[in-house]
Amino acid sequence: MQIPANRLDRTFERYRAEYEAKALQILRSGSYILGAEDAAFESEFASFLGVPHCVSVASGSDALWIALRLLGIGAGDDVLLQGNSFFATVLAVTRVGARPVFAEPDPTHYNLDCDEIEARLTPRTKAIIVTHLYGMMTPMDRIVALCRTRGIKLIEDCAQAHGARFRGKCAGSFGDIGCFSFYPTKNLGGFGDGGAIVTSDAALAEQARVFRNYGKDPSGGLQMQGTNSRLDELQAGLLRVRLRHLETYNKEKKAIAERYLQALSEQEIQLPRTYPDTENVWHQFVIRCDRRRELMEHLQKRGIATAIHYPVPPHLCEAFCGLGLLRGDLPVTERLADTVLSLPSFFGLTEEEQRLVIHAVRDFQQK
Repeated sequence: MQIPANRLDRTFERYRAEYEAKALQILRSGSYILGAEDAAFESEFASFLGVPHCVSVASGSDALWIALRLLGIGAGDDVLLQGNSFFATVLAVTRVGARPVFAEPDPTHYNLDCDEIEARLTPRTKAIIVTHLYGMMTPMDRIVALCRTRGIKLIEDCAQAHGARFRGKCAGSFGDIGCFSFYPTKNLGGFGDGGAIVTSDAALAEQARVFRNYGKDPSGGLQMQGTNSRLDELQAGLLRVRLRHLETYNKEKKAIAERYLQALSEQEIQLPRTYPDTENVWHQFVIRCDRRRELMEHLQKRGIATAIHYPVPPHLCEAFCGLGLLRGDLPVTERLADTVLSLPSFFGLTEEEQRLVIHAVRDFQQK
């Protein structure tokens, strides 16, 4: 039996009739951009998150850089973010001309270390981007308090945390702006690219609506120099179907994670941990292993694929060499990049497939 690192078709097959009916309805409607489906999805997703405003955009990457732009972040500003985030988060910062300043993650939970934030702040720090990595919320109380005290803008990168909660509140509801991706692999994934900005600030939401559509005003003139970043009707409609089943999806991912946690010991590997007061939606099940290459090869021989999220930290990517950071500058981040490994954990992963993964990892541990 071959077990892939991920399979998107099982999500489609589970709700095939709903997806196909919705797609056909939209195709027949003749409305394909910024129509009724988009408006309905924005309203439904905002309600799910418990926020007043949701503005859809073309991708999660667009959501991040538009958020920075709307908050007035640009040249001469520093934006603090965690070193082990996906490089799309860093690209959003450099795209507006600001300087990314990396803080180390918590080595046990992988998310932004709150103590590190205060150590890395500079007089030019104008914003902090908190990434809720692998589906787990970062505890937000200290970070929110710090940002309010110092007048720093707070952006939540929720690309992997659809439905994750801290003390009952959803990811995306704590910062000035929350940014989501609907890339197909996400817990709330579409059938192509897509993203959204969420906020409690009505003025920011209105600016985002104008900005995503070139900056056009109702009269047909140009209110601001915006961009073309719109979620099409087909994606919006299909996301409405997926949103109806998101809690079921998250529960299934949680059940897979709990089975792995109960069945695997920490011999040779470190299992993921969840912060107190948080609800993890387990976008990825990420372990750590000093003998990662050997473990990957062992699993591959058993027909089990794995993935690394992420093998090269942003500060060591050639694209960001201008930041002047070298190997050794972020030791926790680099250690995670060298040891993390994602086991198969996707919607529709059967109990038999889970059993085979568990037995294969156990066999490696007993070598």
